[in-house]
Amino acid sequence: MKAKPIYVEVPIKTEIERLWAASQEPQKHEQWDLRFSSITYMPKKADEAQLFTYETKIGFGMKIAGWGKSTGEVQSKDGSRTSALHFGTEQSISIIREGRGYWKYKPNGDAIDFITQYDYQVNGGRFGKLFDGLIFRPLIGWGTALSFDVLKRWLEKEETPASQFLRFFSGWMITFLFFFIWLYHGLVPKIVHPHPEEISMMTNLLPIQLQGAQTLTALIGIAEILFGLCLVIARKKRKWYILQMFAFPILGCSAIMANPDYLAHPFSPLTFNLALVILSILGFLLHKDLPTARSCKQQKRKRPFSDVQTF
Repeated sequence: MKAKPIYVEVPIKTEIERLWAASQEPQKHEQWDLRFSSITYMPKKADEAQLFTYETKIGFGMKIAGWGKSTGEVQSKDGSRTSALHFGTEQSISIIREGRGYWKYKPNGDAIDFITQYDYQVNGGRFGKLFDGLIFRPLIGWGTALSFDVLKRWLEKEETPASQFLRFFSGWMITFLFFFIWLYHGLVPKIVHPHPEEISMMTNLLPIQLQGAQTLTALIGIAEILFGLCLVIARKKRKWYILQMFAFPILGCSAIMANPDYLAHPFSPLTFNLALVILSILGFLLHKDLPTARSCKQQKRKRPFSDVQTF
């Protein structure tokens, strides 16, 4: 089955010339587009197509360098503009070998509908196609949509792309840290290898027997794992961070009440839970109005994709 082209659309309340400049000028474009680390236009004459090179850092000191060409621009009677692109790379480590696409700027009331659609051929034969369909294509589609929302917020709210990406990745790093903490503390010392101190805290706090304490400890472990999963998948994460701000002091106080000697422990629940409360506050603040790919439409146009390759 042929893979679907990537399609992203977002309305941006700005002037078309301002949006055109932000997406067509390399120094501005590379600030908000996650797909590119740098873009460089090549010198050209007035009647020639615009050639450019790009680089994308993929981590561990590695990067992918490619080429691109603006194959045509059209301005319609309704005021919309369309810019078509041809791009590719000679590097075999790139999943993308060569592709084509377009950007469209369509006036819509007091906004401009900023639209892109593109498709590409992949390297790596059958394995490359499998990797592209399962991982890379959804990922680059998500990255395109997220970048469009960053551009939207930049032009509408004057928040720079750099500050948006800093908030976005910092917020998600904290979220995944908490997911690991809830998963680990719920799974390892409560279910996989029930720790004697976990059991003793139950018997010290509650009038229950050993078997009941073991069962309750396992149930609490399951609850902690589910809480971590909810934190990751929830759209409104700030509510879960508020719950954490109350949960960690309660957990810390419960541990100290069960065994006051924990206050002198090298890994005291007092300092541990205090650090988690502070991180919860930071997560709550960072997740306020984060950029999101969900603000964009991501569905294939009704017109055939080949329509945009006729420039």
